[in-house]
Amino acid sequence: MHPNPQFRSDDRQLFEALIDEIGFGMVFLTTPDGPRVAHTPLLSTGEGAVQFHLSRGNAQTRHLDGSTALVTVNGPDAYVSPRWYDERGTVPTWDYVAREMDGRVRRLSEDELEAFLHALIAKHEERLDGEPWRADEASETTWSKLFRGISGFEMEVQAWRPTLKLSQKKNAGERARIADGHIAAGRPAIAALMESLGA
Repeated sequence: MHPNPQFRSDDRQLFEALIDEIGFGMVFLTTPDGPRVAHTPLLSTGEGAVQFHLSRGNAQTRHLDGSTALVTVNGPDAYVSPRWYDERGTVPTWDYVAREMDGRVRRLSEDELEAFLHALIAKHEERLDGEPWRADEASETTWSKLFRGISGFEMEVQAWRPTLKLSQKKNAGERARIADGHIAAGRPAIAALMESLGA
């Protein structure tokens, strides 16, 4: 989390929406073999927990149950050029949105893992055009193989630390030029957040 309190927010709904929209993050854990990170789809339970799955062969899998882990979700980000400032004699920076969460992790039961997978598939299939793929299109053999290869987890979020670094320290004119610059550079999402969240 960025240390400047100007870049923080207490809008929990906004950061639940970030998990929902991005749907992917990183799980960090210190293991007996050293620090490890895993990249995984995420699903918020809406009740203060986040679910995910990892390959059984992942270096974290055998250590996660009962441990405290850190999960991060990165939202839109973009380089900020001093050319957009009133005074060019400064340095570049980066605008970004991120959320860090930590908490106790427990292993999901097989039934919970299956429910998680079905919810994850349904959520992402409905975002695509056309006839959705359904989990029952996969054979029982395919599902059995999948379940032998992965483990599901749920982290009860005990602390969450959001960062909304959106050029808040700049004046309105500079912020408008920065947003325009982000759009021109192909980063409309960060510009839209700057506009919707204000200074």
